[in-house]
Parts: sequence; C-alpha cells; structure tokens
Amino acid sequence: WVHPFQETLIPLNTWVDQGLDWLVNNFRPVFQAIRWPIDAILTSIESALQAMPALLVILIFVLLAWQMVGRRLAIGTLISLVVIGMIGAWDEAMVTLALVLTSVFFCMLVGLPLGIWLARNDRALAITRPILDAMQTTPAFVYLVPIVMLFGIGNVPGVVVTIIFALPPLIRLTNLGIRQVPPDLVEAALAFGASPRQLLFKVQIPLAMPNIMAGVNQTLMLALSMVVIASMIAVGGLGQMVLRGIGRLDMGLATVGGVGIVLLAIILDRLTQSFGADTRHREARHWYQQGPAGLVYRLLGRH
Repeated sequence: WVHPFQETLIPLNTWVDQGLDWLVNNFRPVFQAIRWPIDAILTSIESALQAMPALLVILIFVLLAWQMVGRRLAIGTLISLVVIGMIGAWDEAMVTLALVLTSVFFCMLVGLPLGIWLARNDRALAITRPILDAMQTTPAFVYLVPIVMLFGIGNVPGVVVTIIFALPPLIRLTNLGIRQVPPDLVEAALAFGASPRQLLFKVQIPLAMPNIMAGVNQTLMLALSMVVIASMIAVGGLGQMVLRGIGRLDMGLATVGGVGIVLLAIILDRLTQSFGADTRHREARHWYQQGPAGLVYRLLGRH
C-alpha cells in the first residue's frame, strides 16, 4: 500500500494496441479509399506549382499581396520568394506549399460546417469541446503511429496527420464568430423575413468573417509547423530538408529548410490576415479600385 502504482493497474497501452489492430484489420480499405480525394487534390496542386515557371509563381504571389494588402507586403513577398529560390529550396518549397494548401482546404471543408453547426447546437458543443481539447493538447508525434498503420507513409498520410493536428482552431473560431454576432442584428434580419439560409450567409457569416479567417490563419500556421514532424513519415518538402540536416548533423542544410519554412509562413500569414480584416475599417472602395487591379482600371478609364 505504500507504493500502490508500481504495477500497471489499467493496461491502457494494451487496449490502444488492440483497438488499433482491430481498426487496421477491419477498416483499412476504408482509410485507403479516403486517400483518393486527398491524393487527387494534392497531386493537382503540386503538379501546377511545379509546372509553372518560378518567375510566374513569384509574379502571382506578388500581385496577390499587392492587391490584398499593399505594396510593402508585395515587396516583402518578392524578396522572400527570391531568397527561397536563391538558397536552393524552391522545389521543396513548392512541395511544402502544396501540402499546406491541401491540408487547409480539407480543414475548411470539414471545419467551417462543423463550427457553424456547433454554434447552433449547445449539446453538440458540450460533447465536442473535450474532443477538440484532446486534439489540441495531444503531442503531434502521437498522431504519426496510427496514421502510418492506417494510411502508410508518404505525402498523403502527411496531409491527413496535418489535417487532424490543424483542424481544432478553425472549428473553435468559426463557432465563436457565429455566436458573437449581435442578437439584435439577428432579430432584425428575422423581422425583415430573412430565411435561415439568408440569415447565415448574409448576416452571420459576413459578421463572423474576422474570427473565421483568424481560425484559417491559425490552421495555416499549425499546418506549417507540422511540416518538419510529418517529414518523419516520408513527407517531402522543406521539412525533409530539415530532417536530413538533423540526421547528418548538417547545420547548413537544416538552416536552408528552416529559413524556407519561416519565409513561407510570413507570406501566408500576412495574406490570410488581410482576408480577415474587418471590412468596417477598410476604405469604401471596390476591389478593382485598389492594388494592381486599380492601376489597370485607372489606365483603362483614361482611354
């Protein structure tokens, strides 16, 4: 009785192993089928990024940054992408970008509807909240073993583990944004005869957009942070460079991969923050009246 915990009383590890073995034996074909849409989208994005000339990719990102934020971010984006190319990390950066964009796409596909549903259902929120807490506090390494057993190794399992790791913030902030819509605005919309669909898409989602985009931003950053960890299951990209550098004690190679990840993170972070900017604090101008689109608009208006 003095040392009651010298022996294992609850064989949790055995139960988990048995449960995972049962899943693998009975549902592996289902999990393999889930690979198909993820693989299709990932391959499409990666092929497009790899097929485009580097200068075209840089031009697209620079114009997008200028249009959405301003010239300062456009210049910063130009410098960052040129640096990524000059240090020899361009191809790996495109693989990482494809992995992150695919992960965020599926996170939005699952997280936005789930967050909206939880905002309307308190009982479901009470059940889901502990699950989200567990997903956010579980160390990222723990996800790797079951994912490898269910999906194998490679880029697609890397996307799956990234989706699981990065999903909770988007669900939480979507739920929070919908719940924080002022009740008087909801009542006013209903008083004017708005249907539930009109209320959601024309009142609640637009007002909740800053919170929703903050969730997308956090999901994006978590996806990028997962790049290095996911490289342990043969995921390519910048994380693989960092892992190889660590394995060989090659500080230079690890630094190249790390710098590439940091620069990509800065660009994507600033762009997604601009999407979440509160429209009430923006200038009352149409999108085509600012940035490069505004420049073209003014030039055409003179003729």
